[in-house]
Amino acid sequence: MSGMKGGCLCGAVRYEAKGSPLYSGFCHCRDCQRVTGTGHCCYMIFSRANVDVTGELRAYEKLAENGNVTIRYFCPGCGSQIFGSGPPDDDRWTVYAGTLDDTSLFKPTNAVFTRSRPHWDRLAVGLDEYETLPS
Repeated sequence: MSGMKGGCLCGAVRYEAKGSPLYSGFCHCRDCQRVTGTGHCCYMIFSRANVDVTGELRAYEKLAENGNVTIRYFCPGCGSQIFGSGPPDDDRWTVYAGTLDDTSLFKPTNAVFTRSRPHWDRLAVGLDEYETLPS
């Protein structure tokens, strides 16, 4: 898989992710629920070296449940959440699958933080599920 392109709602931020994601799936943690307004986010993790970005991003930083820094990157114009990461020196981007131009390219492999999954958010696809992050 190559050339996964996407961007924000208003078009001011665009990206291209090269190659296949290192991981992909659904995250049911409370942070993802709050930031998306849904029961989970759809994520793909890439090496930052494989993602080219144009446009301005703003960031929101907080401590995650595990005590690590987590940063959410979004378009300052429309507010679309585009990426996530760990601390600033993290060499990975979490790309949110809903921002893809062609969402059929998203191939989830697991569901994480299912212990926080609301009873009304049940996945229709059969995936490996983990109560927290897998080892």
